[in-house]
Amino acid sequence: MYDKHLDIERLVHTYRQEVYNYIDEKLPKWHNHPDIQALYEMLRDYPSRPSKGLRAALCLLTCEAFGGKRSSCLTTAAALEIFQNWILIHDDIEDDSELRRGQPVLHRKYGIPLAINAGDALHVKMWELLLENRKTLGDVKALKVLEEFCRMAKETTEGQHLELSWVDKKRWDLTAEDYFFMCGKKTSWYTAITPLRLGALVAGVDDQKLEQMIPLGYKLGLAFQIRDDVLNLLAEERYGKEAAGDIYESKRTLILIEALSRCSAEEREQAKKILDKPRNLKKVEEVEWILQLLKKTGSIEYASEVAGKLVKEAINIFEEVFKEAQNAEAKAAIRSLIDLVVSRRW
Repeated sequence: MYDKHLDIERLVHTYRQEVYNYIDEKLPKWHNHPDIQALYEMLRDYPSRPSKGLRAALCLLTCEAFGGKRSSCLTTAAALEIFQNWILIHDDIEDDSELRRGQPVLHRKYGIPLAINAGDALHVKMWELLLENRKTLGDVKALKVLEEFCRMAKETTEGQHLELSWVDKKRWDLTAEDYFFMCGKKTSWYTAITPLRLGALVAGVDDQKLEQMIPLGYKLGLAFQIRDDVLNLLAEERYGKEAAGDIYESKRTLILIEALSRCSAEEREQAKKILDKPRNLKKVEEVEWILQLLKKTGSIEYASEVAGKLVKEAINIFEEVFKEAQNAEAKAAIRSLIDLVVSRRW
């Protein structure tokens, strides 16, 4: 299957490359009308940028761990990555973001209307790709995969609505539990729960095992998002997103929620005044003031500790859920992948 001496980052990259080569074959390349050709180039924009590939790798490795063939899961893993790419196009518009994977977001390159349409076109391509599963998985299993995608889309959009509505309504009465509820929907389902369930489903596990994937993926997804929130503030070169973008976008992260509970009343009011401003009215020095407040209160370290605890809990669940795994190498790779969630710098 793979060289067991490869470290997990190289393994994830190998799997990601395989999936994106497959995506490259499936996305349209040429059209004799120049404007439609321009659309095709937009569809390939985000998929052509370097990405983590963690979701695809988790899906494929889970399938292999339970005795399935990677080739039988490739279409499903590719559809997962296409899902991420089209929702990121829309997410970047909704958040008024600047960068995605180290480059300007799609709507800043081509404008909002064209970017929305490109996201819609990728969305359709995802379903079209999933229908191909009928040939390799059979109608019954292919339909179950489609049902998983429907549930993932439902949970993800509900979580996105929560986050957007908090900003829209200027909500600051939020707790860590609110964050976990939102993040469990927005991030956990499409980052961990569904990749785990899809890989296991393709491999042919029973419904009871599929249900056990939910608490595992829930904790793993939360840890992933918290680590992402931390990296956003550290602004490391490999991260590929705008430095302190979450502050510019007034994201209600666990870090910010905790900082506002630890700072003085005066600092809290000042922070709220800054964060309630639209992105284009926030000054660089104001964003820097918020960043220093987060550091001063120790909320970044606090969030990192929470992520570490969540990963430990996820590992305990993983050992139980995967105790009957048939492929020891794939199981060991998933175990390493769980550790990577909170140790990654990208």
